[in-house]
Amino acid sequence: MNRHAMIVGALWVVFTIAGEAVVLSFSPFPVAASEQAAVVDDAFTLLTLMAVPVFSLVCAMLLYSGLRFGQNSQPDQDGPPTRNNKSIVWVWLFVTTVLTIVMIIHPGITGILDLRADDDNIDLVVQLEARQYFWNVKFPDAGVRTTKELVLPIDENVQFLIMAHDVLHSFWVPAFRVKIDAVPGMFTKVTATPNELGSFDDDVNFRIQCAELCGVGHATMQLPVRVVERAEFDQWLTEQKPIAARR
Repeated sequence: MNRHAMIVGALWVVFTIAGEAVVLSFSPFPVAASEQAAVVDDAFTLLTLMAVPVFSLVCAMLLYSGLRFGQNSQPDQDGPPTRNNKSIVWVWLFVTTVLTIVMIIHPGITGILDLRADDDNIDLVVQLEARQYFWNVKFPDAGVRTTKELVLPIDENVQFLIMAHDVLHSFWVPAFRVKIDAVPGMFTKVTATPNELGSFDDDVNFRIQCAELCGVGHATMQLPVRVVERAEFDQWLTEQKPIAARR
């Protein structure tokens, strides 16, 4: 191994250690207010940890090449020809293939299975209709409709049935990490189990946000979300029934 490779290798190790330390010590995620949020956050963290060594190697090579071999003036002759190192090519191919297979299995397949683990154990069904540029919310079992806010009970598995009235929209609750397209003429579904009390007034991540460009009012197409205890949720449903009856 020549001196240049040793220096790049040393830089790679330093950058990798520093990068992994930053990833493990700093969380860029907003509040995680559902069981599904933990699965998504763990997947992002793992993928970032796996990406840091690759990114660090590229940075180390670019930095050393620029500082060591960079020139202020244009060269007046060609440099010596370079030859491919087949060993490096095969090692790189093997490592990247293994990383890809690992990511497909975990967090890919295992994450999807975790997110769908409770799809058959539904405590509450909520129907949402996306329209330019607001959300219609319906609790079919209670006969309640609202466009003001979405109130949910804590620690209950909620299935969202989502449809669009006009154009493509996308249902997204940042605090829950659940997201799925709203498509005209068909229902899509996603589940979430809220496990943190909260509201839009306390944290803006408690909201339904359209995540699909749908027109001039797309950015403001949101609906406050509030997670409460079951007793408060039942009381809220009772208060909404007279309003729904007048519509």
